[in-house]
Amino acid sequence: MRQSKFFTKVSRDIPKDEESYNAQVLIRAGFVDKVGAGIYTLLPLGLRVLQKINQIIREEMVAIGGQELQMPALHPKEVWQATGRWEGFDALFKLKGSDNREYALGATHEEVVTPLAKRHVFSYKELPTQVFQIQTKFRNEKRAKAGLIRGREFLMKDLYSFHADEADLNKYYKTAQKAYFKIFERCGLLDVTYLTFASGGAFSKFSHEFQTVTSAGEDTIYICDDCQIAVNQELIEEHPHCPNCEKTELRQEKAVEVGNIFKLRTRFSDAVDFAVKTAEGDMKPVEMGCYGIGPTRVLGTIVEVHHDDRGIIWPETVAPYQVHLLSLKQEKVAEEIYEALLDRGVEVLYDDRDISAGEKFAEADLIGCPLRVVVSEKTLAQGNKVEVKKRNKQESELVTISRLLEMVKK
Repeated sequence: MRQSKFFTKVSRDIPKDEESYNAQVLIRAGFVDKVGAGIYTLLPLGLRVLQKINQIIREEMVAIGGQELQMPALHPKEVWQATGRWEGFDALFKLKGSDNREYALGATHEEVVTPLAKRHVFSYKELPTQVFQIQTKFRNEKRAKAGLIRGREFLMKDLYSFHADEADLNKYYKTAQKAYFKIFERCGLLDVTYLTFASGGAFSKFSHEFQTVTSAGEDTIYICDDCQIAVNQELIEEHPHCPNCEKTELRQEKAVEVGNIFKLRTRFSDAVDFAVKTAEGDMKPVEMGCYGIGPTRVLGTIVEVHHDDRGIIWPETVAPYQVHLLSLKQEKVAEEIYEALLDRGVEVLYDDRDISAGEKFAEADLIGCPLRVVVSEKTLAQGNKVEVKKRNKQESELVTISRLLEMVKK
């Protein structure tokens, strides 16, 4: 992509109405645009990152048997009344249609997926089965001040699993836990993300959150460094110790909840009378699990974790482009390198603009692609070389163009 053709521009000014670092830098660097409190447009750079996060999530969900579908974001009032949550879900956006019927914007999808499964699953022989979606959600948040970490409109991946008995649900629940850690590893968050015990609410004794430690976090967690698990603040008074080893000396940290998993058990299958025939011929309510990750929240969290005072430092797996190529008045050679990289399937952001070197360096650091390549008269004079610098390193090196092509190929 030639930067001279970019739809968006980098801004030098810090947005005055944004408190969170992720929103400030993503707006400045041209990844997102703010429409309103908790409402953002994903611009071309931001969408590239989000699509990579989505693909990582999609691959890991398919790997554990998930089948992707797409449920509606607009829900009739009746489906929420069936589960008793039309009045009880306080963050629900409600509206009235031209047909004078009441609707809700989807805040979650248990009310839709459970009747759907009921229409297709009749016997224990058809279980377990799992479906997932990556869908826009709407919640009437009272405090949408954390950029992409807490929005009123956001993207969510929901996986729902259906089981003949609790033992099978428990088995799959462990499988989903492992898949989540693979996702966070691939997104560059594994080292600071903890399986966190939380209240199970109306569904079970415990649910589990995946909390990523960052000073920007809205949650407080208590970490057992021996077991590498944590307890969230709402649970710590009742359980002031590690759930695994009973250790009471726990490390307190601020964190962002990037995912959660629940054993729904029969809460929603009971509500819609979703039962299947057992091997003995009896009818038994279906056991359910729910597994959520917010891709837009993951995007914001990556920025909070991976940055320095100059801008974002994207992990290679989710970076908008792998290489940021800067031409300092050496367009002929830079064009040749650009085309050679594209021919090798390398994602390149090519700064071909007629602006100062200082501006190009500053914007490259702000945008945060993993590898910066500079073509200048100075580098070419030293044996037809280019300057290569990794975004997460301080030092740079001069390499030949052929060596550069070998490096990015690897």
